[in-house]
Amino acid sequence: MNRRTFLCGLTLGTVATPLTTDAQQAGRVYRIGYLSSLSSAVGRRFLTAFRQGLRDFGWVEGRNIVIESRWAEGNLERLTGLAKELVGLNPDLFMSTGGSPTVRAAMAATKTVPIVMVEVGDPVATGFVTNLARPEGNVTGLTNMARDLTQKRLALLKEALPSATRIAVIMDPGDPIVPAQWREAQLAADRLGLQLQRLEVRNADDLRKAFRAAVDGKAEAVLRLADPLALVLGAETAELALKHRLPLMVRARPEVEMGGLMSYYADALDYYRRAAYYVDRILRGTKPGDLPIEQPTKFELVINLKTARALGLTITQSLLLRADQVIE
Repeated sequence: MNRRTFLCGLTLGTVATPLTTDAQQAGRVYRIGYLSSLSSAVGRRFLTAFRQGLRDFGWVEGRNIVIESRWAEGNLERLTGLAKELVGLNPDLFMSTGGSPTVRAAMAATKTVPIVMVEVGDPVATGFVTNLARPEGNVTGLTNMARDLTQKRLALLKEALPSATRIAVIMDPGDPIVPAQWREAQLAADRLGLQLQRLEVRNADDLRKAFRAAVDGKAEAVLRLADPLALVLGAETAELALKHRLPLMVRARPEVEMGGLMSYYADALDYYRRAAYYVDRILRGTKPGDLPIEQPTKFELVINLKTARALGLTITQSLLLRADQVIE
């Protein structure tokens, strides 16, 4: 089953139109700096979706745009240097992808180059913009509402495991949106009668230690909060969860495809296709501060039945019927 989800916004239905001669400025080639916290291996599919979105608006690499990509490979400390490197290439626009640390690095590197951010948890709370409707400054883009979805994810995990009472919560404390997600998880746990075990990870070694701690703490499942490392270490996380026989609730479909049990999120690839709209408007002359930041309103529940069977877990028919996609 696969019912597509889309980001909302008045401009969502905008029909892609070919570039005008004025917009192209007599054959000018625009340079886009693409900064990601992810590894190139994991993040290429998102860059491909972004390129597809650009083509819908008439922007074609090698003809009227050049994309300079830099990948932090999951090492957030590299972002500052990579952002400076991209600014040194004199880009017309900055694409900041893979979470709040990437946006922070881009904003520190430039106050003038337009920045389109993708999948940022809460740009107001993190101080990137003053408000969503009129962000002002040189930053705009799309938020993923990571904090607001935490309670829903925990509730779905409890529904899949009604007898569970103790859940391990894995997070990277270096991401500025993680504290808000943790507070939301605690609120949901109080309501659902769950005890949470907080486990912090900053690298793959921490991840292995976290799962051992979860087993020692008698956790019955794992909730992975949304931060850049969640996707960078997605395959390792799923492998460890299966090894230790712990059902794993992750952020989005790509992590379920890696072996996680369930996710609840908007279509991750749609964020990147949609980001092309912002790039198109800015390259045509619109100021980034005049473009409202979009939030998703439709989300997809994805369940990996193969993982469920490997864990000896039966997913209720009620939950399966509500799933937008079931991976067999």
